[in-house]
Amino acid sequence: MKYDLLLSGGFVIDPRNNINQICDVAVKDGKIALVAPNIDRSSAAEQIDVSGKLITPGLIDTHAHVFEYVTGRFGLEADMCGVDSGVTTLIDQGGPSCMTLPAFREYVVNPKKSRIFTYLSSYLVGGMEGHYYPSLYKPDCVDVAATVKSALANPDIVKGFKAHAELGGFARWGIEVIRQAAEIGAQAKLPIYIHFGQLWPLPADGDNGIDADTILAQVVPLLKQGDILAHPFTRHPGGFVDRKGKVHAIVQEAIAKGLKIDVGHGSHFSYKMAQIALQAGIVPDTLGADMHGYNTTIPKPSMAGTPDEHSDKDHMFFGQVKFSLVSAMTAMLALGIPIEHVVAMSSWNPQRYFGLPDDIGHLGVGALADISVLNDDRGRFELIDNEGTKITSDRMLTPAFCFRDGIRHDVRSPILPQILAA
Repeated sequence: MKYDLLLSGGFVIDPRNNINQICDVAVKDGKIALVAPNIDRSSAAEQIDVSGKLITPGLIDTHAHVFEYVTGRFGLEADMCGVDSGVTTLIDQGGPSCMTLPAFREYVVNPKKSRIFTYLSSYLVGGMEGHYYPSLYKPDCVDVAATVKSALANPDIVKGFKAHAELGGFARWGIEVIRQAAEIGAQAKLPIYIHFGQLWPLPADGDNGIDADTILAQVVPLLKQGDILAHPFTRHPGGFVDRKGKVHAIVQEAIAKGLKIDVGHGSHFSYKMAQIALQAGIVPDTLGADMHGYNTTIPKPSMAGTPDEHSDKDHMFFGQVKFSLVSAMTAMLALGIPIEHVVAMSSWNPQRYFGLPDDIGHLGVGALADISVLNDDRGRFELIDNEGTKITSDRMLTPAFCFRDGIRHDVRSPILPQILAA
């Protein structure tokens, strides 16, 4: 047989290679061998009819939290968010630090079926239940030299750095942590991924004169071309939309400067804020699910010593839902973003903007056979964000199965949402 696998009759969207039509996809030795209409069915050892389904490059989740157990209740099991949800590649945002990266490689990157990279935490604590302990994210808890050294010693998995520019931190120690993160990125010559939107509650002495609407304008001048602004559609103070309901002018300046914008969906996502930003011409470049143990409905591990006595009032995450990268893609479609751009946000754009290997994120001949197959249903579907805002979509994407390196993985994740008819 000429090919090992043939996916036939699906609608292929491959933004890098400008494919947007019904095509067949042939795989040989774990790589893409051919994408073309009407490939001979008898030329493959295995043929799968995917008529009526959407075929995309293997989806890339730009905002995952998968340092399971080490980050307490925060980190999810990687394959549950990855191949078991139809997503072939995950970028963990700030789970490991320079101190814990060896454990991340050994217990997450190496054994999992999903392809996994990380944006290393700028903070020594990484993601260890730190959102309950903001004092662990102060300037004294950053080691610039050690973080740069760790990243440069692990270029195969470390593709950038994570930091937080938000009101709770600025009220405690100002902008110094962001200065340190910018220095880390500059020395390592790698992107930094900056969280916007309030994460921690204010300290007991209040905001200390910090205006959330000034944070973006303070941070953007410190950043370099290729750095990434996260949560453009956040519902929390300090995001792209000011308290008057207008998009900060500095956002357009940031785009002109060459910064990129990532939708970290998750707890911060708001349809209302998204509509304001999109109407102002702010179209994000990439898309991440931002699922974690505080916002995703999963059985919690029993972990002695975790602060179970804390209530929702002690952090900025409210409500738990079931969602995934693919349901976040549906949300983007419902907002009016074209399907071709939504697929680019979840495949080719992450590959090129997040520093990932050139042989993923597309279906070009010779690329690794990372492929996502999605159900593409039409009708009336109810979507809801964590604010409780509901909108109706006429299109619903759900994962069917995926391939990583040509190996099939069926969808079986417990975190996938149920489809609600409108």
